[in-house]
Formats: sequence, structure tokens, C-alpha cells
Amino acid sequence: MLDKLLTWDRETFIYLNSLGIEKYDQFWGIATNISTWIPLYITFLFLVIYKNSTKEKFQKISTAVLMLIFVLLLTGLTKELVGRIRPSADAELNTLIRIIKGSDGFSFFSGHSAFSFSLTTIVVLFIKERFKWSWAFYCWPIFLAFSRIYVGVHYPVDLITGAVVGIVSANLFYKIHLKFIVPYSVSGHHE
Repeated sequence: MLDKLLTWDRETFIYLNSLGIEKYDQFWGIATNISTWIPLYITFLFLVIYKNSTKEKFQKISTAVLMLIFVLLLTGLTKELVGRIRPSADAELNTLIRIIKGSDGFSFFSGHSAFSFSLTTIVVLFIKERFKWSWAFYCWPIFLAFSRIYVGVHYPVDLITGAVVGIVSANLFYKIHLKFIVPYSVSGHHE
């Protein structure tokens, strides 16, 4: 079963990576960079704190920051434990694929995918009552995940796992936020 999954993962990666067009390489190289998206992070921040008290703003931002720290630590630990080589560093693959941006470190699971899906999910959970269209923000992590295949640094399973880890982590931290933080908002002690 694992062999079939890894074969599918490799073949799907090669196919998707081969769809790249050279004249778009620079675009995808920029798009895959986390810092490119700073204006989106500022938008997320604004939407989360919009029309909230100072205390609520602090609580929501703190929850999101703690969640991101958790996701980054979990990603780093998992990469070291699993030790999956990136496609761009795989001697059997790197002559068959387009490598736009090489990357050091291990591949499983994708930190970009985990980060972007966790951030998007926590933002959507915080704003879904006020902004019904908030689910459209999921276009960003999907786009970012695809960029990681395009530039040659992640297999599909790395990205899917990162997305699941991100979504589950955000839901966990949102539940912690509702159960342990929000009840203290009004009176200063648990109700």
C-alpha cells in the first residue's frame, strides 16, 4: 500500500511539475516565497481585529501566534524524524523535473502548506460570522501549495499532509480559544 502511494506521489509530482512553462518561472519563484504574501497577512490581521475590543484583539492574535509556533515546531520535528528528501535533491528525479528553486532540508511535510492552511483556517474561523465570503481565502493556500510542486521542492503527499496538519491545528487552537480564553473575556475569571 505504501509503495503504491509513493509511486502515485512521484508520478503525480513529475506530471504536475512538467506542466510548467519557462516564461512563468519567475512568477512562480516569487509566488512560492512566504514573504511575498505580507500584504495578505496584513489583510488577515485587519479582518481578525476589525470591530473587536482591545482584549479580544489580543486574545485572537495570541491564539493565532501560538498556533503558528506549534505548526512550525511540529513541521520541523516531523521533517527531521521522517527525513524525506526533496524532489529537487533526489538524484534519480532531478534530471527528469523542472527545478526553479532548490531548497535545503527535508520534504515531508510541507511547512508552506501547513503554515498557509493553518493561518487561513484560523482567520476564517475568527471572521466567518462577519464575512460570509471568507472561505474564498482558501484560494491562497491551494495556490501556494501548487507553487511548491511547480518549483520542484514538494511532492503532493507533502502538501496534502501539510494542509491537513494546518487545518486540524487551526481547529484545535480555535476550540482551545473558545473553551479556555473566551470565557474569561467578560468577567476576568472562568464562567
